[in-house]
Amino acid sequence: MQVFGSSGTRGVANEELTPAFVLRVAKAAGTAWGADRVAIARDTRYTGRMLADAAASGLASTGTDIDRLGIVPTPGAQAYAEREGVPVIVITASHNPPQYNGVKLVGRDGIELAVSDLESIEEVLLTEAFDVAPWDETGRVREVESTAQAYVDELLAAADRETIADADLTVALDPGHGAGSLTSPEFFRDLGCRVVTVNGQPDGQFPGRDPEPVPGNLEELGQLVRATDADIGIAHDGDADRAIFFDENGEYVEGDAALAALAAAELEAGDTTVSAVNVSQRLVDVVTEIGADLELTPIGSTNIITRIEELEANGKRVPIAGEGNGGIFFPSFRLSRDGAFTAARFLELVAERPVSEIVAPYDGYANVRHNIEYESTAERDAMLDAAANHAQSSDAELNTRDGYRLDHGDAWVLARPSGTEPLVRIYAEARDEDRAKELADELYETLDEAKREA
Repeated sequence: MQVFGSSGTRGVANEELTPAFVLRVAKAAGTAWGADRVAIARDTRYTGRMLADAAASGLASTGTDIDRLGIVPTPGAQAYAEREGVPVIVITASHNPPQYNGVKLVGRDGIELAVSDLESIEEVLLTEAFDVAPWDETGRVREVESTAQAYVDELLAAADRETIADADLTVALDPGHGAGSLTSPEFFRDLGCRVVTVNGQPDGQFPGRDPEPVPGNLEELGQLVRATDADIGIAHDGDADRAIFFDENGEYVEGDAALAALAAAELEAGDTTVSAVNVSQRLVDVVTEIGADLELTPIGSTNIITRIEELEANGKRVPIAGEGNGGIFFPSFRLSRDGAFTAARFLELVAERPVSEIVAPYDGYANVRHNIEYESTAERDAMLDAAANHAQSSDAELNTRDGYRLDHGDAWVLARPSGTEPLVRIYAEARDEDRAKELADELYETLDEAKREA
């Protein structure tokens, strides 16, 4: 696909991702869907309203009526799609920096579109074979104000409220000024938790921290956990489809460790789980111990969703899936990543024992990650060629499902281009931190040299 990557299309707003481009994407979606109604939602980003207006204009020009949902977490927009039976265009760049925005397309079943559906819309976009309605049949717009509350109500109905409330937990919450600011504080309070927040005001310029919930952006959350004697810290990204945790001591919990702990609680022998090619050994170990199966896909929610659907169509049970970045699926609830619901499932575990004890079996793994920016296709291609040459000269087992993953037995390292940003990402994991750092640094130096020579 030329336009839609592993999780929609994104770019710097008003430079790469312009209103004119979003209008064309909406016209293509409206044409391909042929729906009477389509909803539009957005996160808190400063450019969100501008781009949502452009999307509304594009849809209306094809004769499609529009439900304007306003600011709502992406999983809340997906819940609306499933409840109302209408597709949704979500204006969000998820975890990307504030200057970015993006477009994510959701089907009438509440599930992100499969690759084949995205390709159909992309074909309309690239050929500009748009439907054009007569002036008196263009779409009408209506504002829908109840979406966020309806989403919270659905979450409450699906969570184990009694178990969580009986535990009398204190939650330190950092929604990062994103869409979760409008829903997660209420949700956790309604679960019976005491909630304290940082960066809890919706603000599209993200003054407190960048949207990505990584350790360097979450120092204040760790401090808040310690200052308030909270039982857990919870952080979201910009559209709240991810959840990252801190333990009761204010220490960051690796997303891979949280995924492994949740998988251990959900999986049974004979089940299947799905993750991406950068899967942690933590999850591999859990699956092996339980006697379940693990399926790997290229990185990105679209790829994981497609594989889950294929497995379930073949009678496989997939109770949990996802990646170690906090984006986790519980398909029996909804086939969408949902930061608030993931946190609620984790709170059910915390009701029984402290976070540090829950993740203790998954300690002892060291992760190192590097990003290398590029400014041109030539630089990107030079780095990927260097990664290929590096892989071919190695004795490690090579997996090229998405980038270049080298398994050394005691450790692994992966280089792959980002599907949402002009970056080549490097991941490494080992039991020994020096070993992981050695592998990541060696590959980084190789790719960086190739970029400089491009």
